[in-house]
Amino acid sequence: MDHDRNNDIFEDEDKEALQGLSPVPLPPRNIHSYSQQLRVTSSGPAKRHHKGRKHSLDDVPMPVVSESFFDVSYSEDEFFPRSSSPYNTTRSRGGSGEDFFVGADDDQLKQFQPLPEFIGNGSGNGIFKYPTRSAMHGGRPPCLELRPHPLRETQVGKFLRNIACTDTQLWAGQECGVRFWSFENAYEAGWGLGGRVRRGDEDAAPFYESANTSPTLCLIADSANRLVWSGHKDGKIRSWKMDQHSNDANSHFKEGLSWQAHKGPVLSIVVSSYGDLWSGSENGVIRIWQWDAIEKSLSLSSEEKHMAALLVERACIDLRSQVTINGACSISSSDVKCLLADNVRAKIWCAQPLSFSIWDARTKELVKVFNTEGQIENRADLPSLQQQDQSVEDEMKVKFVHPSKKEKSGGFLQRSRNAIMGAADAVRRVATRGAGAFVDDTKRTEALVLTIDGMIWTGCSNGLLVQWDGNGNRLQEFNHHSSAVQCFCTFGTLIYVGYVSGMIQTLDLEGKMISAWVAHSNPVLKMAVGNGYVFSLANHGGIRGWSIASPGPIDSIIRSEVASRELEYTRRNSFRILVGTWNVGQGRASQDALKAWLGSAASDVGIIVVGLQEVEMGAGFLAMSAAKETVGLEGSAIGQWWLDNIGKALDEGKAFERMGSRQLAGLLISLWVRKNLRKHVGDVDAAAVPCGFGRAIGNKGGVGLRIRVLDRIMCFVNCHLAAHLEAVNRRNADFDHIFRNMAFGRSSNVPAAGMVRFLFLCCVLAFSTFLFWMLYVSGFPLVLSIAAGVSTASHTVKGTHAASTNHEESRLDLAEADMVVFLGDFNYRLFGISYDEARDFVSQRSFDWLREKDQLRAEMQAGKVFQGMREAVIAFPPTYKFARHQPGLAGYDSGEKKRIPAWCDRIIYRDNRSTPVSDCSLDCPVVASIIQYEACMDVIESDHKPVRCKFHVQVAHVDRSVRRQEFGEVVRSNEKVRSIFEQLPHVPETTISTNNIRLQSQDTVVLRITNKDVNEKAIFRITCEGVCTVSDDGEENTYHSRGLFGFPRWLEVTPAAGIIKQDHFVEVAVHHEDFRSLEELVDGIPQNWWSEDTRDKEATLSVNIQGSNGTETQSHQIVVRHCYSAKTVRIDSKSNNSWKGQGGSVHRSGLRQSSGSSDVVDDFRNF
Repeated sequence: MDHDRNNDIFEDEDKEALQGLSPVPLPPRNIHSYSQQLRVTSSGPAKRHHKGRKHSLDDVPMPVVSESFFDVSYSEDEFFPRSSSPYNTTRSRGGSGEDFFVGADDDQLKQFQPLPEFIGNGSGNGIFKYPTRSAMHGGRPPCLELRPHPLRETQVGKFLRNIACTDTQLWAGQECGVRFWSFENAYEAGWGLGGRVRRGDEDAAPFYESANTSPTLCLIADSANRLVWSGHKDGKIRSWKMDQHSNDANSHFKEGLSWQAHKGPVLSIVVSSYGDLWSGSENGVIRIWQWDAIEKSLSLSSEEKHMAALLVERACIDLRSQVTINGACSISSSDVKCLLADNVRAKIWCAQPLSFSIWDARTKELVKVFNTEGQIENRADLPSLQQQDQSVEDEMKVKFVHPSKKEKSGGFLQRSRNAIMGAADAVRRVATRGAGAFVDDTKRTEALVLTIDGMIWTGCSNGLLVQWDGNGNRLQEFNHHSSAVQCFCTFGTLIYVGYVSGMIQTLDLEGKMISAWVAHSNPVLKMAVGNGYVFSLANHGGIRGWSIASPGPIDSIIRSEVASRELEYTRRNSFRILVGTWNVGQGRASQDALKAWLGSAASDVGIIVVGLQEVEMGAGFLAMSAAKETVGLEGSAIGQWWLDNIGKALDEGKAFERMGSRQLAGLLISLWVRKNLRKHVGDVDAAAVPCGFGRAIGNKGGVGLRIRVLDRIMCFVNCHLAAHLEAVNRRNADFDHIFRNMAFGRSSNVPAAGMVRFLFLCCVLAFSTFLFWMLYVSGFPLVLSIAAGVSTASHTVKGTHAASTNHEESRLDLAEADMVVFLGDFNYRLFGISYDEARDFVSQRSFDWLREKDQLRAEMQAGKVFQGMREAVIAFPPTYKFARHQPGLAGYDSGEKKRIPAWCDRIIYRDNRSTPVSDCSLDCPVVASIIQYEACMDVIESDHKPVRCKFHVQVAHVDRSVRRQEFGEVVRSNEKVRSIFEQLPHVPETTISTNNIRLQSQDTVVLRITNKDVNEKAIFRITCEGVCTVSDDGEENTYHSRGLFGFPRWLEVTPAAGIIKQDHFVEVAVHHEDFRSLEELVDGIPQNWWSEDTRDKEATLSVNIQGSNGTETQSHQIVVRHCYSAKTVRIDSKSNNSWKGQGGSVHRSGLRQSSGSSDVVDDFRNF
């Protein structure tokens, strides 16, 4: 039906019936469209926009309408233009932009009349409650958005994957190198590279980027030498100077020392208590890069870069080879998950998915190997896991790559049986040899952290938190969240835990949860502490800083102050969305039909969403579709045909670009975005929920797409609900099932989850195909039920996210969206009316009476379905059921069944409005109105008529760069905030027993640290500021620092960190230990003692004191001198770690530590 016919359908009766309906607010007369982005060519004066923030949407001129409905001029620059000033601090005031649309007369568009709408009941309760929005999120502490959430599509090849903090900078490792932010510029407006803003970083604070490298997998900061170390996918370790020359924003800084550390990727790096760099890689490989060699290499010039790398590589210690005897290795061959430096006891923890190993940082000896349950493992008698894996792989090749001729010659039934039995046998063998791979997978270790009290905490993939002592004894476990743990971070006595769900929790040292909030919409990958903030990196690349004073009184102060400046950073824009739905009845459409349906209405829209039903049906197709879904595959040749032809009708490639699609059996949804608006649309995710045949098969169900537009979430769901007049309750249940279970995620191919899972999915695929083949040839109901069960199980594997979030109704994906549009063949019919009566009312265009007989309207009024959603009042004939290729209303079904005409094909939506009339603001950021809702009655290729609906959408969004500046002003200038921060740096008063220690060989001196404060605990950390060899000729000594202020090998300090209670003290053992490898000893006697350096050695220790949650540090300096003794010392190679105190009284806690039976920290925690 064309537009002119639609304007004449209302009669007097209709107008009276519409009087009781809620009005829809008119949009403002300044209308803004993002339909085109063109360069200004007019010689006249251009309208001035916001000076400080120049968006690509602001300067959009009025285009000339072409005959093909589209103007194809656009810009595809990777960078957005921005002022050349390195710091852009001018902020715009107010928030409204100038709006207009492309392809129609401007005066006509300004005077459009929104259609009246019908609103369903049942909103405001449970999962159908409108999402809460505000200028500042009320459910979490206010945060510093150092790098706001970038669109995923802008981050390809540039995703951030880890972060680390120095005293003045935040460093981030990305897929193409590293970058850093200076804290002094953290509140400034972004300026990108050379005055041009990279896509995705338009709102980020100023940063500096390195030259391109292999993807960065891990980072660690070495404050002692002003270096940042990074491990990369190409197996290299690279160093970067913290003090980069950052005056020139156009230049990329370059790496310093680098070397080939591993053949595979460097998965984790850590600096030990003695300054050595430890790295872990695939297959359990752990290597040590000694500081002495690194120090020499760092002193070489850039021209000697190759020699420097060789010097470090030759000093490598491969720990795995040292603990491998006759092919049997004492540690697991699985990949190293993470390394942890236990600086309290000078140990290194290596975490692998299902096991741990503890190493002595000084002697490099293996101390202990145990599993995630704390049970000691002796792996020396285990066969090589690599050989097992190879045999399994060979067996799989035999099973699947080389089928016998006999199998090939069999029929389909025999081949299906053979495939099922072969796959099942291979799965059984792999599971048997995998030693519980399925059972223990939920307890895989994901993260590791050392707390200030000397305890080790690990996080598992099932959300379990486990506390260990320093000797690897499992103490207790906690489970505060069901989602997988991703990362840890500590500050003072607080433990921060980041989860896959995006949640951050804070715990005390006893494991009690103090607070929790949803920090990101994506998994929290890493956290780091710096500049008074705990920074969190999300999977999408956004970085937020959480004040160390949060949660607390500071949150409400900052939130109210920043919210009061809402007008400074609020922006309002508008665009139009065209939504179309059509049940194509397994047919195909001509280009003329597609243009009449979509192309003719697309001239002034920025986004087009198309939903099709019954693209392809039949038992065979449904069977194969269900089988493909089990292994993460979707789509079909016919579905692709539809996408290609719709694209042609929309002039794809010139005016529009397809950004996403999803197919589930006969259901297909696709999304097109106009070229210029594409830069503001992204994070496209897809989802599918089957509702047919035991909630497993896609003949009925829903497919959806979720997008982010101007930082607002919009979801579009194409549904095909249960058929038949009497199945109202089933249709309601289908909608509820789709709403609750639609969990969006990135579409993927076959998941690379290991050989076992791949074989399992192959088995399911073969089994499903076999069962559906039997269904196809025999129609046996039992087979159908079994197949539905199999597909349901496999669908559950794919949709684990939905299962994990169903218990949190407020977190349902559709419930959290700002705008949700349901489209499709809902199959609701007309009730209480005969076929002839319905035909008569249609011919008389008495749609007001027919609407009273609409099942969907009645169910919405009762609050049973589409709760709180809106639909424009229907003013077009019923769209079902027609005879194919018969034009006009005479085409209604006149066959034997004479199906009553019905409005089966509908488009229903919800925005942020909780009341019938709401202005667009940050509290109600998305306000939509319908300006066109009609059926295309002239399209005759199916028994359904296509329906289209055009929305006018107003969006209020935040200029996040300006809001960051406002946040900074509040933090720096608000008196209440400053008062709270001034209380944080408090450092308890402490004293030390001596500031000068002299040691001879094997001597031990006890250092007492006393906390005189009666109100607050004190945290101490002991580091070595520098080491030197005392000159005999009286020259000035030259001190040099080891990596991360590490100790020299001749000095042991235990414990090197801990907590001192109020008005208590702790005793620290400072011990001299001769360090020699076993090769240098014969019968315990050093063989080169006559050529040793007999000069005295000196180290400067720093005892750093902080409050339990303070930011300021006070230090005590202690000079430790080793005085060489000419007497030959006999060394027991079996007790290199033992202390032989001579002439000194050692505190009993220190003596107990030397025996290895307990921990010093366990003693002084009880003082």
